[in-house]
Amino acid sequence: MVAFHASALDGVARNPVLPTPLLLRLLAFDGGGDGPPRHALQRAGLPEPAIALILAHPNPGARIDFAMSARAEGTQRARLVDDPSPKVRAALAYGPEWHDPRTTVAPLPDNVCARLIDDPDPSVRAALLDSPHLTASFVASLATHRDPAARRRAARTGEKLPPDERSELLADPDPEVWRAAALWECRRDARLTAELLRDPKSAAEALRRGLIHRADAERCVAERTHLAALAGNPSLPADLVEQLAEDPDEAVRLAVSLRSELDETRRMAINFTVGALARSDVEWVQDGLADPKALRQAATSAHPLLRRAAARSSHLPPDLLRLLARTEDPLVEDLLAVHHPDTPEQVLMRVFARLGGTFSAWMAETHPRFPREGLAARYADHPDGNYRRLAVRDPAATPALIERLSHDPAVWTRQAAVGDPRIPIHRLREALHVPELASSAGANPALPNDEMAAVLDQASVSA
Repeated sequence: MVAFHASALDGVARNPVLPTPLLLRLLAFDGGGDGPPRHALQRAGLPEPAIALILAHPNPGARIDFAMSARAEGTQRARLVDDPSPKVRAALAYGPEWHDPRTTVAPLPDNVCARLIDDPDPSVRAALLDSPHLTASFVASLATHRDPAARRRAARTGEKLPPDERSELLADPDPEVWRAAALWECRRDARLTAELLRDPKSAAEALRRGLIHRADAERCVAERTHLAALAGNPSLPADLVEQLAEDPDEAVRLAVSLRSELDETRRMAINFTVGALARSDVEWVQDGLADPKALRQAATSAHPLLRRAAARSSHLPPDLLRLLARTEDPLVEDLLAVHHPDTPEQVLMRVFARLGGTFSAWMAETHPRFPREGLAARYADHPDGNYRRLAVRDPAATPALIERLSHDPAVWTRQAAVGDPRIPIHRLREALHVPELASSAGANPALPNDEMAAVLDQASVSA
């Protein structure tokens, strides 16, 4: 018998119908020192016996993969809080490095984070403070922590803190903690803004967001100090806004054009240019991605950067979603495809055609609105293999068509066909031996249990 290709094991590890006994065999596998396949460690809905095996696995890499699983519950990952390896605890503290932007990662419980912030290893504490997955309540609790780095993280949350804790942070003896707290408070305190302007480390940020005395603003304009930052300052006097709107520096004019108080006539009268791939973190839009008023102002603007900023919101109401879908801005379409679950099918298809590759494959497989019906008739004989693989998604595609596409010249089309449960079993078994198809074949839910077991047996995964 011809041996299965080694990648078949990786496919079996992500097979959605992998029986629990085979899953447990995989999880106990050392993999020649590499540990079990990552797909087995990061499956959704792992049963308790599987989790127990992972927590006790002798290979730290296995425990690290589970610690960073976006599919595991926070309470499940939290059971690694006492792991003997600081690398595992650091992975737990940071959490998943990537996840679907349309979903959220289950955070660790606050009491577990409280233990990690006091971990004896500095790498664990640093990983926790860098994590994007902490609850607001835990971050707020850091305001009184003995570690200045923890207090700095709390200070950066600004207005989410109670007033008394914000006041304490402004009196903090650590200069970095004070600076972080002051950069939030300066939005309503011109005295703090003036003080921050004397610090080269904070001057630009203070000019961008702080309540500013007119004299300080005039001095910065005269000295041309951080003008692009100043041009976006919400408290900048109107006459200085008008002056900067005519500034010779295009970056300054562009910053003025993004101000929230401008009406569309004035905004579009400013001489600015925006690149085809340019993005901008427009703070008032970013802060208002769930705010109907801010979203409407940005989405209905003729300014490309405001529309692109609005397209990152998953809270767009149907009328604004339709409006942005008609902008004929490829970057707006790309952002809608990533962030909004109701992005129209025609937009998704345009993004698919434009970007191709891994992104298009991910979008076609995961986006809830990506079309399915009619794709076989439209694309099975398309000259572009990127389209031919879409035919596999059609519920009406026949086993004969799926088998035919499994021999397609384009490797991604072959892989898509081999992963489809309608493929004839003889071709599925054959694909387990083909290097570029074995992983897809192993992941096919139609693969019989005895074939999955045979893949494990050949890879010396002990029964």
